[in-house]
This record gives sequence, C-alpha cells and structure tokens, in this order.
Amino acid sequence: MSELHVLPLPAFVNSRAGSADKAREALADASAFELRATEPERLDDELRAIAAAGTQRVLVAGGDGTIATAASALAGTQTALAVLPGGTLNHFARDLGIPTDAAQALELATRGRATPVDVGYVNDRLFLNTSTLGAYVRFVRMRDAMEHRLGYWLASVVAGVRAMASLRSYRVTLEVEGAERTYRTPVLFIGVGERELQFPKLGGRVQEGRRGLHVLVVRGGPFRRLLGVALLALVRGLRPASRTYWLDEFIVERCRVEIPRHGVAVAVDGEVVTLSAPFEYRLERDALRVVRP
Repeated sequence: MSELHVLPLPAFVNSRAGSADKAREALADASAFELRATEPERLDDELRAIAAAGTQRVLVAGGDGTIATAASALAGTQTALAVLPGGTLNHFARDLGIPTDAAQALELATRGRATPVDVGYVNDRLFLNTSTLGAYVRFVRMRDAMEHRLGYWLASVVAGVRAMASLRSYRVTLEVEGAERTYRTPVLFIGVGERELQFPKLGGRVQEGRRGLHVLVVRGGPFRRLLGVALLALVRGLRPASRTYWLDEFIVERCRVEIPRHGVAVAVDGEVVTLSAPFEYRLERDALRVVRP
C-alpha cells in the first residue's frame, strides 16, 4: 500500500562516496527524484532543514555510515527516510528487507509505506545497527588501514587474524536494570534488536526477534577457551553459548558501561569514533520513520 506524498522527492547523494557515480546514474532516469549531491559534513544540516520544512519523505543514497547520519537528522521528525543502498554490506537495508538493486530500491522509495523503527543511542550518538567496544575496534582500524591496498574482504581477513592474535581484555562495569556486573572482556557488543550469532545470518537481526538493545559480553580468559566459545556460538547458535560461563547476554532498554578511561574508541555502525566514558546506551522505540517493504 502506497502513501500520498509530493513528487519529486529530494534525493541526497554523498558526493565523495565511492558509490556516488552509480547513485547519480540510477537517479538520472528517475523523474520521481530531485538529485542533490552534497558534501558529507553538510548532510546532517541539509536534512534537518528538509525536516523542518515539513517534507514528507527524502531519499538518501549511501552505506550504513551515511544512512546513520541521515537517521540522526530525521529521528523524532515526521519526515520518512527512503534508502538507496550504496555501501559494501548495507546491514540496515538488508535487515529491513530494502532491496540492494537500485531500480527496486527506487521503486520502493516512491511507492512503499513508511513505518517506525527503533534506534539506539550511545551518549546521544545514534546508531542503527551495532556499537562495539574492545577487539572489534582494533579490527576495524586495521582493516581500514589495509583496505586501499588489499580490498575490503582480504583486508578483513588479515585484520581479523591480527586482532585475534593480539587479543586483550579490558575491565568493564556494566549496569543492567540497576544491577552492576564487572567483567574482564575482549569485546562488548550492543545491537539494536535481537541479533543472530550463527551462520549464515551472523550479526543480522532475528526476524520477529525481541525489541531492545541486545547486549553480548565475552568474559576474558585463555585464547583457546574464547575461541571454543566463538565456534560453539557460530555452529550451534547463541543460546548454547550463552549457557556457558564465558558469554553473557541481555535484552534491555538501557544500560551504562563504565570503563576506567576517559576518551575511548568505540565502533558505531562500523565506524570508529572517540567518546567519553561512561557510556549511556538507550533504545528509542519507533523514533525513525523508514520506507520499507
């Protein structure tokens, strides 16, 4: 069922993105869209102005980082976000069933219905998919440093091996529903909505899964034991692994993470940013209107 909205729809393309040319090409033949190429640092301001003007719907082309920036500007407004996936993985689009094929995504953008979705925040920074502390941050930094030479997938493999070989644990105090739990952990994972931890859907949202922030914390320990827990989770799924001592999981509306440092690198939707501890995580239900199947 479609909704009534004014055409053409404003369509924003990150002019510096590697997928910008493909997005412009896809939009060139689509009369339903008014193409607006923009610098990434201006996207937030331009979308806030669009929302303030009462625009019903806007299309944004890009990967998860660009879409998260757009969501931050549009959350809490009545302007619906339509997505033209243009990243490597497009986690958010895939989780919501938004086609990665450009023609199908544009058809959905004009005819699809806008429905509310949940978003997460860490210290008032919005994230749509996941936020991670610890080993994954080191992995992302190493992968990004090698990607221009090796390509995304090979860089990911090499970075993954190096991150595992140099695994370190951090002292983290996690406050969940008023109760404090202290861990030494190599990685803390927080996802919006219940998450899969089994191939082939590793990291994706559980269809019809529980709403909330899905918190996964790995207890520190010998490398061989941690590897065993990881393999158990990958082969048999999260439930058997979570019944071991080495992995805890929670579904919560909010939680607080204490780390005995100030500026800490955090991965937010795959991008590394530095935030001030402690970290206040919270879920905002139905905060963002998204055009989806």
